[in-house]
Amino acid sequence: MPMELCIPCFDPFAIARSGQCFRMHAVSPRVVVAVAGRDRLRVTALGKSRFRFDCGPEAFERLWRPYFDLDLDYGAIEARAKAGDETLCRAACACGGLRILRQDPWETLISFLISQRKSIKAIQSCIEKLCERYGEPLGGAAGYFAFPPPQALIAAGEDGLRACGTGYRAPYLLDAARRVCMGDVPLDDMRDWPNDRLMERLQTISGVGIKVASCVALFGFHRLDVSPVDVWIQRVIDESYGGESPFEAYGAYAGVFQQYLFLERLDAAHESRASKA
Repeated sequence: MPMELCIPCFDPFAIARSGQCFRMHAVSPRVVVAVAGRDRLRVTALGKSRFRFDCGPEAFERLWRPYFDLDLDYGAIEARAKAGDETLCRAACACGGLRILRQDPWETLISFLISQRKSIKAIQSCIEKLCERYGEPLGGAAGYFAFPPPQALIAAGEDGLRACGTGYRAPYLLDAARRVCMGDVPLDDMRDWPNDRLMERLQTISGVGIKVASCVALFGFHRLDVSPVDVWIQRVIDESYGGESPFEAYGAYAGVFQQYLFLERLDAAHESRASKA
């Protein structure tokens, strides 16, 4: 039975294009589809902060409320960002409703290993191929597949992973899968580790440097004080902050503020390209 709720500071369209997840897509101007675990959800924007979710109350409370981080007061976080420096204030105003999803660490690890030197569209395509080939079909959601577990990637082998478009990253995915299966990278236990220990262990995986580890920490382990620096964010640092990172001063919500800055810059680049087309 679909549910209708009023949710302030929630913009699923901003979340879908923010680069933090790759299995959440806008399928129309009013509808976003998200896949998490073995579930699929359609979210329809009804206007005035109202949304329709095509799931019942039990599924919403069990999975989707925590997934969308709806128990955290993002209104207070946005207000804090808008009281900050001019660049951050502008980004927060442009990207209100952006939240940090509570994603599965395994899926996040593999997704950001794949993300290196790929566009968001190419990452999404690669991940969908992996899911279609090696993930289980989702019951009641034709055409959708669960994210493959580590054992499935090991069974696929390097050739099977390369066939999905992973390229030179295929050995990285295999190393991650093997080490998770062996318990050398105990993702469940790592939820309780301090940031420095978490980041150190993640970087023992082939292909995981500081940027990928930071993305996994923020998006897979919900460490909101971690702020990944990629090409887009480095440009913001260089052009708006004189080359000195502001993120240490942003404190507990540096990762949220990073996402405001990232998405605002990404949207501006897309608008610039569209105007020249």
